[in-house]
Amino acid sequence: MIKLNGKAVEIGHFPDSTLLIKEAVEVNYSTEKTAKLFWRFECNEELVALIYLTRHLQSHGITNVHLDMPYIPNARQDRVKTDEDVFTLKYFSEVINSLGFKSVTVLDPHSSVSEALIDNIVTKSPKSYIDIVISKLTKTDENLLLFYPDEGAMKRYSGMIKKPYAFGIKKRDWATGKILELDVSGMTELINGSRVLIVDDISSRGGTFCFSALKLRELGAREVYLYVSHCENTILTGDLLNGDLIQKVFTTDSLFTEKHEKIEVFKYE
Repeated sequence: MIKLNGKAVEIGHFPDSTLLIKEAVEVNYSTEKTAKLFWRFECNEELVALIYLTRHLQSHGITNVHLDMPYIPNARQDRVKTDEDVFTLKYFSEVINSLGFKSVTVLDPHSSVSEALIDNIVTKSPKSYIDIVISKLTKTDENLLLFYPDEGAMKRYSGMIKKPYAFGIKKRDWATGKILELDVSGMTELINGSRVLIVDDISSRGGTFCFSALKLRELGAREVYLYVSHCENTILTGDLLNGDLIQKVFTTDSLFTEKHEKIEVFKYE
């Protein structure tokens, strides 16, 4: 979904499947020089629409175009290890940079690589959302422990959230992405009998969090919850929401567009 100055842009198709875009927002091109685009990623085709729309605005003399893009597409492909790996994040960032946005606002990027590759980036912290979740979970029980699934998440969030925590050390098969082993470090003595909130940035089918929750349960966690800033609709096809492995998932609407009784969605603002 793409919005221009708060209003959705109509994206259609010609018979040959090329894009037909109608910019129906009232813009006084003779006086206005600033516009704000909002892109909530739903499909790759929207990138083409974004390029066309941005160039359309610039062709009408709007020189200050700002992009609000809470989720960074291709964020997971932030490194390559073999010649066969295509560095999609790098090339995506080059396309975004070529459009000359005055600012690109994102929420909780997957890694510092994204922040380094995108020009004029403005990073929004997820702290306000996490604080809401912590408030909800500690209303009746102050005994809450945070868990970060890997060392990257631990480094990203532990300084932001002043709560006791433990973290995972994952061993993966790089070719398949499968987690082979998960060791737990940090304040592990606090896990037994505690409510535990897993915190991370992205979830797809939830395999990492299933693995983490199982490990936490083995160590005596009483209840396990999850916060992710960006949750793909594919979480509904995984095993994470089955049974009582996870009590509830909290996320924003940066990606998630479905509904589920175990998922609470915060509006991105």
